[in-house]
Amino acid sequence: MEAAAANAWAAPLSTRAPARPSLAAAWSWLVEQVEGQASRWSLWTPVAFGCGAALYFALLREPQAWVGVLGAAVSAAALLAASRWSRSRALTVAAVLLACGLGGFSMAKLRTEDAKAPIAGAQTRPQRMQGWVVDVASPGAGGPRLLIAPARIGDWSPAATPIRVRITLRGGYLPAPGEAISVLAVINTPPQPASPGSYDFARDAFFQSVGGVGFALGPVQTWYAAEQPPWRLRLTMRINALRWALTRRIVDTLGVRTGGLAAAMTTGHDAFIPQAQVNDLRVAGLAHIISISGLHMAIVGGFVFALTRFAVAAWPWLALRVSGKKLAAGLALTSVLAYLVLSGAPPPAERSAVTAAVAFGAILVDRQAISLHALALAALVVLLLQPEAVTQPGFQMSFAATAALVALAEVWPHPVKEINTPWPIRIVQGVWTWILAGAAASFVAGTATAPFAMQHFNRISTWGLVSNMVTEPISGFLMMPGLAIGAVLAPFGLGAWPLQVAGFAIDLMNRVAHIAATAPYAQLNVASGPAWTLPAAFLGLLWLCLWKGRLRWLGLPLALAVNLAPKPAAPDVWIDSAGAAVAVRSGADAVLFRPDVKLFGAELWARRRGLNPLETEVPRDANFDCDHWSCTPLATAPLKVASAWNVKRPLDDGRLAQMCGSAEVVILRNDFSPQSCVAPVVLTGLDFARGGSAELYRLGPGKWGAVWAQDLRGRRPWTWGPDPRLAP
Repeated sequence: MEAAAANAWAAPLSTRAPARPSLAAAWSWLVEQVEGQASRWSLWTPVAFGCGAALYFALLREPQAWVGVLGAAVSAAALLAASRWSRSRALTVAAVLLACGLGGFSMAKLRTEDAKAPIAGAQTRPQRMQGWVVDVASPGAGGPRLLIAPARIGDWSPAATPIRVRITLRGGYLPAPGEAISVLAVINTPPQPASPGSYDFARDAFFQSVGGVGFALGPVQTWYAAEQPPWRLRLTMRINALRWALTRRIVDTLGVRTGGLAAAMTTGHDAFIPQAQVNDLRVAGLAHIISISGLHMAIVGGFVFALTRFAVAAWPWLALRVSGKKLAAGLALTSVLAYLVLSGAPPPAERSAVTAAVAFGAILVDRQAISLHALALAALVVLLLQPEAVTQPGFQMSFAATAALVALAEVWPHPVKEINTPWPIRIVQGVWTWILAGAAASFVAGTATAPFAMQHFNRISTWGLVSNMVTEPISGFLMMPGLAIGAVLAPFGLGAWPLQVAGFAIDLMNRVAHIAATAPYAQLNVASGPAWTLPAAFLGLLWLCLWKGRLRWLGLPLALAVNLAPKPAAPDVWIDSAGAAVAVRSGADAVLFRPDVKLFGAELWARRRGLNPLETEVPRDANFDCDHWSCTPLATAPLKVASAWNVKRPLDDGRLAQMCGSAEVVILRNDFSPQSCVAPVVLTGLDFARGGSAELYRLGPGKWGAVWAQDLRGRRPWTWGPDPRLAP
């Protein structure tokens, strides 16, 4: 009986377990399942590498350089041990995965050391900045923005001058890349997290060599530079100047409403997209179209690949002498690299180009182009070049969606085609198969990216699946081919007609987005789960995709961690990193003290905590007595919180006494610390200089707890610039 049970368990991976298995039979079946992964252990190498990099970025203190060197040495020793222990597959797999994990940690440390550059401190004094316009950055809430390579900034020393500075203009003249300009601006540290534990934009700026951000106080002036910039900077500015010229040509041809989106998908410049259009695309679940990423690379490369194969097949002389498939792969790879340059090579485009290059390279060496092994190689290459990508939503969502789609392709049934089927039936079957495959792909990709959208962006697009299914053929067959052909023919004055075709497709897409955005329950706001849920969901999703057999379903509970884990309790008060903006929770709403200031940060915080930000002064004035400089609580206030946001001088004694006497929490933006204030909690500018943004929790009458952003960020190279208020 035991032998029969053992034979029953030593069955293929899809075999069902016996109703009453013995312990020995269960163990035998488990071993069989693990041994069935023999060809898939290599798929876990980028996962281990990414976990090592993620561990590095999760540290609260920057490790010493010798830690990275030691990790690299141990990684090499583990690989050597794997070659020695090759007779034991289990030991070999463990050694290789350990080596990859340590390698990821070490590469992240080396990347940080290589990216170190001067970071601007907290400044309030305007500085005259002279430099070259590297590129036109994405516009912010305050207006258009420029990325500048400064030659000098006021009286700053060369050692303290950042490599790149991003400034917001006040309107007026918008210079093109390559121009030398001079502008009076206030330059500060890159933005800190909007709330404790939220996304750290300063980390992205650090790895992009952006050491300062600010805003212009006057018009941009022409600067006559005596010296030439370095040759690499000159080359970058020339490429960006060509991109900007093509952007203007597309916008002039199609108009701002259509041309803005067309330019964003061609050159990466989204400076001309109307905000209403961006909002519709975001609510409809189509915002990924704006950012040049995997979809765009796949369409461009796939279009060139298919067109080349058709052209070779249509020319018998050439088809007999060359491999049409390899020629198409080579030209498609070239087109992807050209598109990468044309797009300005933002990080999402770089990652997508690496993935496409691996796929087309596999064809050139007679390997399968679309497979989990090819995807694992692409992920490993991306993490080797950009270990910081493991912390970015774009990387997480793109590779999660791609892994899910490739795993779907593995299990998708491929029925044998019937011979001599009438063509009307073939058409019906083909259309039905295409619809079913498109729905399945959209559903799987949307499900795979849902945890990341919930945790990072706190929104779910109810009609996103339908919107993506409707717009997929529009973008794949009309929009992207039209933009690609138009971009190639534009320098010769022949790009008008393909751009018009692309414009027609964009208009259709905008209509779909508007209909979806205005439909009932178009978007749902979801609070973020605990910090551990997103890594758990990522690992659970990877387990579902990479493990082969029934044990893959063990990853399902982890994949749903963001959905199922209880949400943390919402804080009672939020304060931004400068003490200039305050929000107070009132039930499921967030009452903003200054609805017209720091609105972006307040909205991010409110959505992250599952609250509805009240962006008008009516609910504020019903509960708080506010003037131009401060707010004090009324009897109807949900919480006794007072705030003053003047910077240059303290409040009048009468107003300050009113705040201290009527509030449990007094928030002062300036550095004055009144000794006579009797409020239980008094926070000043020095507190925010040390701790950044804060969330306050009411523990009881007169008792409050605080969580500071800086405590969760730790002391890393990207967390702080020098703040003169904290100088000893």
